[in-house]
Amino acid sequence: MLKLTQLFSPATIRQGMIIGSKKRLFEVLATIAAEQQTDDPAQQTQLQQATFEFLLSREKLGNSALGGGVAMPKGRINEGGKPIGVFIQLETPIEYEAADKREVDLVFALLIPADQCTIMIPQLPELIERLQDKTLAKQLRAAQTEQEIWQVFEYCDQTCAEQLALQLDEESSAQQEESEN
Repeated sequence: MLKLTQLFSPATIRQGMIIGSKKRLFEVLATIAAEQQTDDPAQQTQLQQATFEFLLSREKLGNSALGGGVAMPKGRINEGGKPIGVFIQLETPIEYEAADKREVDLVFALLIPADQCTIMIPQLPELIERLQDKTLAKQLRAAQTEQEIWQVFEYCDQTCAEQLALQLDEESSAQQEESEN
């Protein structure tokens, strides 16, 4: 199970941002991601541009809106390193061409190193399901600080781990009963 606290960090969370378009959103996401990859300003500029272009081209293949005002743009970054998650809570929702026609105000961007795509891609459906949870979205919209958003991520990880443990216990008990019969 992918944990939100493994994908995101306090340094990649932004609360209450004012962004007017999807293109500008992708620029901001790419800038934050580039800052996480290197301290060298020249390299940051190159990484920012490459990440922005990849997000834009990936979006043209299929809209990244998940519905309910939530989006998850995805992209590849250079090999090496770890996946980078960037979360942005928008102060005002933006037009996103979502299938449900709802504007987006919660953005979970996931940038995966090319050499880890085969590991990460099979885990995305479970992550997407978690990100579509209405309770999680409500808590994230109510958060007033980046620290509160981080606490919501921690709580979500804890409750999901507890639910998974319960589910595994139930499955184990059911299998044991079957083998006894």
